Amino acid sequence: MRNKSLFISAVLLLALALGACSPTFRADAAPPVRTLSVNGTGMAFLSPDIAYIYIGVHTEEPTAADAVEANNAQTQQVIDALQDAGVAANDIRTTSFSIWPNQQYSPDGQPTGTRYVVDNSVFVTVRELEGLGDLLDSAIGAGANSINSIQFDVADKDEALKNAREEAVKDAKEQAQQLADAAGMSLGEVQSISFYDSAPIPYMEYGKGGGGGAAVESAVPIQPGQLAVTATVSISYEIR
Repeated sequence: MRNKSLFISAVLLLALALGACSPTFRADAAPPVRTLSVNGTGMAFLSPDIAYIYIGVHTEEPTAADAVEANNAQTQQVIDALQDAGVAANDIRTTSFSIWPNQQYSPDGQPTGTRYVVDNSVFVTVRELEGLGDLLDSAIGAGANSINSIQFDVADKDEALKNAREEAVKDAKEQAQQLADAAGMSLGEVQSISFYDSAPIPYMEYGKGGGGGAAVESAVPIQPGQLAVTATVSISYEIR
């Protein structure tokens, strides 16, 4: 009988302990915060003040040694011309050098010999766009026969990005206010915010050409046009 009483007491103690560990329901617990999430975009425009260009020399000769020698001399002339035009040595960087045999064939498809091809390409940063057309003309005159991928950029984009972000936040707030008004609710505090900035991209308004920036008398006409940076924000508001 005594063992049975001890068993009952142990069960009661265990039940009390489990009851103390169980979560307590509170009738006055705060309700979950209701939120409204919106995305806003902003754009700012810039005039390019820097350009990146790949300039190369392509040569073909009967022997590999002759092709390399001719290419070296021609490439050096191009580099000298670029520096004479005001490009700093640090802004000229070799990006590729290749040599390969090019099999020659007669009209009837028979092999007639081999010529060796050499390509040497440099990546050039141009910081004075006013003389870009003349610079390209000088490079071509010095022996450059491969020019491609002209890309325009802006050295300092901080102010434009700041303006784009401010416009994006304003756009998001206007959207949130409009939605809240339509739903008969009011906006509360901002709960979260995130943003993303895009790299500058060429911008052209439909039906209009690019902006100026290059000299009218340039040997090679160049139009830098206009660049645009875009900021996107995601904001979550409390709604009441």
